[in-house]
Amino acid sequence: MSLKINIIGTGYVGLISGVCLSKKGHDVTCFDDNEKIVNSLNKAIPTIYEKNLEEELKEVIRRRKFRAVVPNSSISLIDCDVVLIAVGTPTKKNKIDLSYIKNVSAQIGLELKNSNKFVSVIIKSTVIPSTTDTIVKKIIENKSGKTLGEFGLGMNPEFLREGNAMEDFMNPDRIVIGHEDSKTESLMKKMYKPWGCDKIFVNSRTAEMIKYVNNSLLATQISTVNEYSNISNKIGDIDFKSVMNAVHLDSRWSPILSNGDRIRPKIIDYLIPGAGFGGSCFPKDIKALSSLAKSVNVKSRILNSVIEVNKDQPKHVVERLKEQILTLKEKKILILGLSFKPDTDDIRESISLKLIKLLLRESASVYATDPISIQKVKKNFDSLEINFIEDWQNYLGESDIVVLATSWPQYIKITSPRNKSLLEKKIIFDCRNFLSKEDFPKSTFLNF
Repeated sequence: MSLKINIIGTGYVGLISGVCLSKKGHDVTCFDDNEKIVNSLNKAIPTIYEKNLEEELKEVIRRRKFRAVVPNSSISLIDCDVVLIAVGTPTKKNKIDLSYIKNVSAQIGLELKNSNKFVSVIIKSTVIPSTTDTIVKKIIENKSGKTLGEFGLGMNPEFLREGNAMEDFMNPDRIVIGHEDSKTESLMKKMYKPWGCDKIFVNSRTAEMIKYVNNSLLATQISTVNEYSNISNKIGDIDFKSVMNAVHLDSRWSPILSNGDRIRPKIIDYLIPGAGFGGSCFPKDIKALSSLAKSVNVKSRILNSVIEVNKDQPKHVVERLKEQILTLKEKKILILGLSFKPDTDDIRESISLKLIKLLLRESASVYATDPISIQKVKKNFDSLEINFIEDWQNYLGESDIVVLATSWPQYIKITSPRNKSLLEKKIIFDCRNFLSKEDFPKSTFLNF
């Protein structure tokens, strides 16, 4: 059975959810206040970069299962079975900003006031525990004059990895469904019936907490390993890559099967040291959870440490470069990668940009490249004195230092015989443990 689903917001979560739900047969309408974005989507031109998104968007539009609209008096937010709220929840002064959630909730409440139709309102955005069943519920009830049961309420967190979001939505390892009433539970079962994975049915604040704990645990692993790496670098003469390879072989991380084969779980990818994490989720979610802990009189010592370690990682890159040469002033430094991770154009909380700011303070001459994010950096960071390079391989010979900041697959070309010869007697800092020291015997090779 297909459902009629309205999605408020066409950002990363809203658009991916809309395309994937319509691909499974549901009728989806995405709402956005930006007419330019709406027109672009209806022409099958995605407004974000994600593998396979453009092809799938074209297909669901061709099948007339997906459309985008600008909200107006002739188009109702609640002319559907389910409303998914997928608006932004940014961080302001280290706290989550729920203003978009509140505004949309109020709009839905006003429309429910003059309708007898039952609609389930589902929060898809990442929100702190008690947002859905307290704040959203109260706003909708106040604006509509109705009580829970006359409308439905739930929370359905996303677990999408940028660069793999389409795959993650279509083939999830689990789906968490928070609900405050039985009708919403039933509708969510119908919505996700095409998926055969594990489904966890809980109340909404449990669903909200699952998302935060999931992301915070992954971020904690990253910062913990980075701290161990920083300690090892200060001690000196420790091959930390070998340290972690040995740790990974502990059967509690990498189980050994009865036939002797070893499983390498994906969780191991979060036990590799580097310059820190970025993006739209980890930094924001940890700060929000830490702030929530403070509001309920819990000292979040670990969460605060995760934030501090991550904040300092780019500084370690600069410090270690200065250990090799006395000053970075006027040194030509080439940064490979600007997005916070490969396979995405997302530069939010990008470690590359934080590192560039530090290098510019040292009066270095910064050159940078990225397969798809250059225009976005130019638009959002036009005040930074960055020299953008398209053909990075031809600039290797001109640079004094090369910093691999994002592990885009194409950067493996740096190991070609020609490029290695260009880098002789120069400094290479691999911030992502993407390269091998053995490939650069005549260069000064640094990593975490």
